[in-house]
Amino acid sequence: MTTGPTAEVILHDYWRSSSAYRVRIALNLLGIAYRAVPVDLSAGAQSDPGHLGLNPQGLVPVLQIDGLRLIQSLAILEYLDETRKAGFLPIAPADRARIRALAHAIAMDIQPVCNLRVAQHAVSLGQGITMQGWMSHFISLGFRGLEPMLTGDTRFCHGDRPGLADLCLVPQVYNARRWDVDLTRFPRITAIAARLEALPPVAAAHPDRVKP
Repeated sequence: MTTGPTAEVILHDYWRSSSAYRVRIALNLLGIAYRAVPVDLSAGAQSDPGHLGLNPQGLVPVLQIDGLRLIQSLAILEYLDETRKAGFLPIAPADRARIRALAHAIAMDIQPVCNLRVAQHAVSLGQGITMQGWMSHFISLGFRGLEPMLTGDTRFCHGDRPGLADLCLVPQVYNARRWDVDLTRFPRITAIAARLEALPPVAAAHPDRVKP
């Protein structure tokens, strides 16, 4: 998707969106200044015609950069990696496969089923399903699989600098805390997240720092 060229970087964002949170972290780590345009998912702003004109899926984030209009957070992160030499993905194919697997375990297995519209629909069906129970169950289930995947004596998910998987991990840990997941069961996840959250660019992307 393309737009007219502009020097201004614009991020169409919702403060609690895991996907948008990943992109905020990446932009901060790269030192890319941007203007945030809030899209209030709780109020249904993602279905407004103006936003659908930017992203027909009615989702966030949308990143306008380099004369482009980019959607889907993982695609955005890989674009930034390729155009800014960010180092979010390592060079060796085997290492790239591993870090993608870690990122996908979060962004494609945990986050979609815990997406607000999915969880709200599940709760609306009744059967005793609560938002708290749904979120806690699926985040815990995902973390039980992710924890043993984080092997090796490294500061972050893969190596000693933040990468693609780390950008996905921080927002998911935020969600886990929000839904009262017992994180003591996941010491590797929490140790890596703590190191990441101590970095100023990561801390600056936290939902509490950017909420309207």
